[in-house]
Amino acid sequence: MAWDPILWIVFSIMNLTLLGLNFYQFLGFSDLEADYLNPYELSSRVNSVIVPEYILQGAFCILFLVTGHWFMFLLSLPPAYYNLTQYLSQQHRIDVTEVFRVLNAEKKTRIIKLGVYIVFFGLVITRLALSVVHAVFGDDDDAMHWSGFS
Repeated sequence: MAWDPILWIVFSIMNLTLLGLNFYQFLGFSDLEADYLNPYELSSRVNSVIVPEYILQGAFCILFLVTGHWFMFLLSLPPAYYNLTQYLSQQHRIDVTEVFRVLNAEKKTRIIKLGVYIVFFGLVITRLALSVVHAVFGDDDDAMHWSGFS
């Protein structure tokens, strides 16, 4: 389909945004640990990007569901579920008074999320390349069959 490459470009932009938001949070925690930031600055910076990250991850997951990319939807479901449970249990915000107590756990969480989003980035870029090849070279399905993503 002609709109498939555009859809994968949107997925890659969303994924890069998620990577950037998580890396920003991880750097904030690292700066706090190295005493470049105080706890108030860290909590205000991280708390300002938590909800947009959760919304973007939810949109990422729902967009995979709506477009019929079931494998990618199932892969994006666990991070979206984790974000939803964090949000519903009111544990998504960083508290200024307890930031040093949860510092290592939050850094590990951000590293795991970064790993997940890097894997997603590889999958999305691969699908983007395959959809461009498929769009450029026509309806020949040979380009999609060798990838295992069809």
